[in-house]
Amino acid sequence: MQKVLLLGGSYFQIPSITTAKRLGYYAITCDYLPDNPGHKYADEYHNVSTTDKEAVLALAKQLNVDGVVCYASDPAATTAAYVCEAMGFPTSPYKSVEILSNKDKFRAFLAANGFNTPRAKGYAYDEFDRMLEEINQFKFPLMVKPVDSSGSKGVRKIGRVDELKDAVDGAMKYSRCKRFIIEEYVEKYGPQIAGDGFSVDGRLVFRCFANEHFETSGINPYVPIGESFPYIMPPSTHQKVHDEIQRLLTALNMGTQAYNFDIRIDADENVYLMEIGPRNGGNLIPQVTKYATGVDMVEYTIKAAMGVSCDDLHMVEPKGYWACYVVHSQSSGVLKGVELDEKFRAENVVEFDMHYAQGDRVSSFVGSNGTLGMMILKFSSQDEMLDKMNNMSRYVKVIVEPIQNIGGGGGMIF
Repeated sequence: MQKVLLLGGSYFQIPSITTAKRLGYYAITCDYLPDNPGHKYADEYHNVSTTDKEAVLALAKQLNVDGVVCYASDPAATTAAYVCEAMGFPTSPYKSVEILSNKDKFRAFLAANGFNTPRAKGYAYDEFDRMLEEINQFKFPLMVKPVDSSGSKGVRKIGRVDELKDAVDGAMKYSRCKRFIIEEYVEKYGPQIAGDGFSVDGRLVFRCFANEHFETSGINPYVPIGESFPYIMPPSTHQKVHDEIQRLLTALNMGTQAYNFDIRIDADENVYLMEIGPRNGGNLIPQVTKYATGVDMVEYTIKAAMGVSCDDLHMVEPKGYWACYVVHSQSSGVLKGVELDEKFRAENVVEFDMHYAQGDRVSSFVGSNGTLGMMILKFSSQDEMLDKMNNMSRYVKVIVEPIQNIGGGGGMIF
């Protein structure tokens, strides 16, 4: 039986583990969190950090695996490419994956190759003073981000120079390499574009664009609370975005693999590739995509890693109206319950899974690590989809009690 090493065992990575086993492979997981729920689905687990490239390479050699998979994890993407390249497994070039996984390298690459991209520059934490000397080169408002974080953690929009120190300090909490990027803010026209795609030998053969939804009044308005399908702009816009992604994949000499998109267009329909993650999306995006198109991108990700041909994959337009929604709280405390509108539950909820139980301590939604649970939703029309996704607090209420107010009682409603 062939062995596949899967980097990570979080909730969002469970589909890759179960799919690998369904396809007949011996599934081995690794990360530094032995209590991650995915490991119980694997045949074998090893306590090795997915960001330690040399340790994962040593493990892959020791176990004599036949392929390595990075699924729904930005930090593990470069590790997977590094190990695959070293062992002669199918992969996109390590240097290209590194560019896509590093915000300052990605912005510099886009600028050097003639793509639309905001003015941006990366700095080490100890280069703060130099950044201040150069700040007059930038036009406010600015986005401050860790160069290597995921899930919108540490991201902040600022309008004044005196906000920079707090924003940079916040970004550094989520940067492994202790670097941050400042970039000019891009005003979007229509919804931000999310969704996933897949290339075969560098050719983008499948993509399913989505509308990204945010809670603008939330504690971090730059963390997505969900994605809805299909993307509502006209087919010509879809094709324009597709072509720009293809131009990037060609420039980077990418191979056969999945991608996660964060893209904006402006009022003139200029395409800005904000992030092209070299991995499948989280938030159950591949699962919603399968409902909408019938295409199982998890299966193709496993096949690609194991050297199985993906030549049969082709473009399928989504049918119906679908979404994934992140159950979350704007405050930290103890989870007391989640209340669903009964009509919404009956007509719209396809899948609903909570990661936390009544009485658990939960964190506010400052990043994707504040996800309390996930829903997959269906709708009867585009208007219903957009209205409900933009007003989810009417239909889903998360009840969290501050720590100091904890008493007895309270039931959880799912």
